[in-house]
Amino acid sequence: MAIAPDKAISETSPTPATHQEFDWQNCWYPIAFTQDLPKDKPYRFSLYNEPLVLFRNQEGKLGCLTDRCSHRAARLSDGQIIDGRIECLYHGWQFGIDGQCLHIPQLPQDAKIPAKACVKSLPVVERQGIIWMWAGQEQPLEELIPIIPELDKPGVFCTDYIRDLPYDQTYFIENVIDPAHVYISHDGIVGKRENAQPLDLEVLDSSLSGIRGRWRSTRQQHQPWSLLNFVAPNLVIYQSSNSHIGKFGGVVLYSLPMCKDRCRILLRNYGNFFPWQVKLMPRWFDHIMIRNIILEGDLQIVVEQKRQIERLGKSLKEIYLPLKTSDTLVVEYRKWLDKFGQGLPFYQGYDSEKNFHSNELQESSLTLDRLSQHTQICSSCNQAYRVTNSSKQILIGVAIALAALAILTDNSWVKPVAVAASLFAVVLAFAAQQLKTKFERAYTRH
Repeated sequence: MAIAPDKAISETSPTPATHQEFDWQNCWYPIAFTQDLPKDKPYRFSLYNEPLVLFRNQEGKLGCLTDRCSHRAARLSDGQIIDGRIECLYHGWQFGIDGQCLHIPQLPQDAKIPAKACVKSLPVVERQGIIWMWAGQEQPLEELIPIIPELDKPGVFCTDYIRDLPYDQTYFIENVIDPAHVYISHDGIVGKRENAQPLDLEVLDSSLSGIRGRWRSTRQQHQPWSLLNFVAPNLVIYQSSNSHIGKFGGVVLYSLPMCKDRCRILLRNYGNFFPWQVKLMPRWFDHIMIRNIILEGDLQIVVEQKRQIERLGKSLKEIYLPLKTSDTLVVEYRKWLDKFGQGLPFYQGYDSEKNFHSNELQESSLTLDRLSQHTQICSSCNQAYRVTNSSKQILIGVAIALAALAILTDNSWVKPVAVAASLFAVVLAFAAQQLKTKFERAYTRH
């Protein structure tokens, strides 16, 4: 369905009601990149407010359990992994990856472990470097995992990035299904303000499984189309290719709906055209110099947008004034939620919502905290952060020791050497501190 690019679409009617509902449980959810999962610690996350924990046994097999001990409801993720079992920190009950309780320290040796001591277990698999969880009661079907076939082609290179965002999944999907905002929100980063223009946006198909669309700029004639697809419930894909030279690539944006005010995103850039400089760049350096800045370019804008909408307490149809030349796919996504989202625990469509405006965003949730939202859950950045912090402390100690040596020595050549070395250590410590802040503080334009 082609969309005319010249008129506002604020008066379009909502998608007609339907009895179809998207089955959010019987599908796969991306939890983390495999490389970001700790080897010997529990990994905490949630799905629609349900706390869950992920860990590996001694054979390296994954297990996903409800993050709640069957004994007294303590969080299992606060515990530790012992011999491939997750142990509750409160009383030491231990559970296997299948949820079976395997050890209770307080139970007499001749007593059997109660059958009710088990914890609910959910299926998990690894595909294309991502850990996926099946949330439903039906038999999991691995063919339903939304893999990207191009990732398995020879010569393809990927860069991966993980982040927790302080708003729900629907606002993230709305944000990334909107190519028009890039020129303004990311001006000077990945877009240029002077390139803002009307776009051709087309919805090719909209169904229970998602939305297929495409877009292109209009300033120059005969611009190539880029595909922009939403695969329900948690995937947005940008794809482009040049068949004449055999180059292809894309951006894959997975998301995990953790709660109303939080979602986790797994962003993957892929292609067969990356230069060797990008391939050799350390992952943590790519994150602090590029990925974090891009994601933080409009993070606060979306947070404040959500707060304004919740304060108004109206439908998006009443609040938004969308244009066909910028917002066609955004409106189509919100209407998709109107049509298929009734079964979700909560959602906000274009003309309807469910369990969404129960409370307003608290001021504490509006912070741009790069440390907790990214560094602590990214294995590469977390390791680099700890090394940088340790190096800074060591350099400070070395600087103090060398300064003391310069003060105490009477040797004519040792004193200036010690002073110079002490000053150099101070410079290095300062550089380490500056690098350390890049793992902690979010990018702001002002």
